[in-house]
Amino acid sequence: MSDTSPLHVAIIIGSTRAGRFGPVVANWFNGQAAQRADMTTDVIDLRDTRLPDTLVDEGDDVPEPVRTLAPRLAAADAFVVVTAEYNRSFPAPLKTAIDWFVDEWRAKPLGFVSYGGVSGGLRAVEQLRLVFTELHAMTVRDTVSFHTCWEKFDDGRPVDAAGADAAAKGLLDQLAWWARALRDARTARPYGL
Repeated sequence: MSDTSPLHVAIIIGSTRAGRFGPVVANWFNGQAAQRADMTTDVIDLRDTRLPDTLVDEGDDVPEPVRTLAPRLAAADAFVVVTAEYNRSFPAPLKTAIDWFVDEWRAKPLGFVSYGGVSGGLRAVEQLRLVFTELHAMTVRDTVSFHTCWEKFDDGRPVDAAGADAAAKGLLDQLAWWARALRDARTARPYGL
């Protein structure tokens, strides 16, 4: 029997630098997800997590920030990564956050909302697809992307609200389908390597 309870989606803000635009994009996207009865969200701002950038060896004590974030990621049925593009790639703090965890990502779907200059962060997204595949996460096809993002928002909302809202709905619909399918599959047959 399929689990019909609302899906829990973790929205991760990947940029931590001063003057970042990520919270504007993430807050708008969280608002889109909040309109759905089939989802709850948890916005995880990596700037607030204070994850250490030095990973420990297996068997070493896990730092407190990692222990604090782990249950939030584990509780998610799906993820949405909100990412900027830095130097044609994704932010280093995002890679650090990815690398601290393994099981939390496994057999769960992941979507992307990107922003930046001319490419709108799409080069970062394509690289992140490779990284998350290695961790056995399932990335959904459609993304939401804001090219020259600083010109695309006014007072926290996209200037082209209809287009952006439609793109968010498409991403959330795909994410919900995969999240339900994978949640049911993990329940019926725990994912193993």
